[in-house]
Amino acid sequence: MNSRGAGAVPKASADSLLPARPSAQFQPTEAGNTLAGLFVTRTNGRTEQYRSFQNAAQQRLDALGSGRSGTTLHLPGALHQAPREFLPPDEEGYARLRRLDTSLRMIEAAFPEVGTDIEICRLTCTMLEGAWRSRALTPPREEEGTAACACPLCSHLPTPPARTLDDYRWRQSAGRPLAVKTWPYRRELDSVLTGGWSWTRQMNDLEQDLGHRHRFEDDILVFHEYKRVIDTIDTTRLTQHVEDRLAASFSTNSARALVSGLFAAHKRSVDEYWLQQHDAGSVTLPQTSPLGHGSYSALQMLDCLFWHVAPDTELWQEENLASLLLCRVIDDMADVRADALTGEISNFWLAEMPTHTKAFYAACAIALVKYGCTPEAHRPMWNTWLLTTTIVWMGLTGRHALWFDGITQGLPPAEGCPLCDLQPNACTGILTEGTTLTIAPRPTVPALSARTAELSARCRAEHPGAWPLFDAELHAFEAVHGPWHGNTDSTWEILRRTYVAAVEASATDPSPDRARQVQQDAGVVGSERFHTLHDPLTGREDTTLLAYMFGCAHPHFLWNATGYRPTGVAGDWLDG
Repeated sequence: MNSRGAGAVPKASADSLLPARPSAQFQPTEAGNTLAGLFVTRTNGRTEQYRSFQNAAQQRLDALGSGRSGTTLHLPGALHQAPREFLPPDEEGYARLRRLDTSLRMIEAAFPEVGTDIEICRLTCTMLEGAWRSRALTPPREEEGTAACACPLCSHLPTPPARTLDDYRWRQSAGRPLAVKTWPYRRELDSVLTGGWSWTRQMNDLEQDLGHRHRFEDDILVFHEYKRVIDTIDTTRLTQHVEDRLAASFSTNSARALVSGLFAAHKRSVDEYWLQQHDAGSVTLPQTSPLGHGSYSALQMLDCLFWHVAPDTELWQEENLASLLLCRVIDDMADVRADALTGEISNFWLAEMPTHTKAFYAACAIALVKYGCTPEAHRPMWNTWLLTTTIVWMGLTGRHALWFDGITQGLPPAEGCPLCDLQPNACTGILTEGTTLTIAPRPTVPALSARTAELSARCRAEHPGAWPLFDAELHAFEAVHGPWHGNTDSTWEILRRTYVAAVEASATDPSPDRARQVQQDAGVVGSERFHTLHDPLTGREDTTLLAYMFGCAHPHFLWNATGYRPTGVAGDWLDG
């Protein structure tokens, strides 16, 4: 199917959203305000279809004993938060913005359909320039709301382990080579990075078939984000290939890929500029960034809004935007201490937000993973598999903190645990009117279905110490998901070497060395078994169960990534 027009704004509609003067003339604070206003204006409220599916999922859980009574926590919408004040860029920053504007004008002249995409890129990069300079030259403010918070989320925040640069030698953008080729277009693209991209598209595309399932040309410029991969890819040739395709057969997605590539290249250049200044001793970067709740959320949107392509009718739906933002939250949770070392500015654990806000965002990510495990979640919209595949992809590459930083001393009690009792939630208002999470006793099924019972039996026979917890989580999973019909052999092999191994390490040997062993073997089993998740009959079932165990199951290894301990800004900034 031709993807022409996917995600584009009609010309008249796009023009009505653009400011009266070029945003290159905006100062960073004004650019941030304009960007938030553009998102608020452009975002569409929940559809009745999506609301009906959410209600159906809740009614099914209520019938199993969940009920809606319990503790509720509300977080206001991110884009309505008071903006931060940013310093204007320095001369180098203005020069970077002028070069960016020249390229964007060339694209806009040829393809006016992507006018709104281009304006978001301009505004975001202007805000980013100001945020970096403010971080370098302005003393950091005290964190808002530093008083101890007694809410159920903050009272369960973990104490993070100390980390050094040596703990991040594993973190490389290219990922581990896949043992079975999932995208054998070229040898250098046979990596977990590209395999995960193809896999997410396949999961989304099986019903609607937008024609994105096996294509990479439209978004190949995303590799500007990954300098280690660039060493093995001829980006000039591939850029020319994209431009040739634009001339021969226009698709809005291809034009948007060029905009996304320019944003990624600009973001990398401003990151490197200030980190080089820090390394040279010209400035001292603190372990904070001036990004607040709203500016962080707006900045993160461009990191994925145009790379996870949705149809025209869905691109600006709140449901889609919430999944995109929380996909970035999951990634930031995993990379938080790596980004502390590499100086990444957009990570929200480094932002000047109250601890409660950070904890709430992490809880929203868990609640959305749970909602993604319900069968009702995947019918109405394109990107509904995005968060589910993200948590599994990170768990199977060794990049995810749920193995690396999740080995804690002892297992916390599951009874009365607010994280276990978080109700599934699509978190659709997280950018606009706000999100309300509910904490209530979770439902469980009285008996497991046949294939899930087989997983439980294997755990009982091979790992009896971890079995009671594993079995209890399977009962909770089937309450959310319904009977499971996946591949027991491959799923058990993955769970045995990831979730079960981490549970056993927590109970008996929570050392950094043991954590590293689990983390490294997670990458090995991922490269060995990743291809099984592409199976059209069982792949979605396997992915859903793995997402639940990696992101929601007790103990909450993902939640353990919310802890943060500042250290010096140093390290391999080329991969930051």
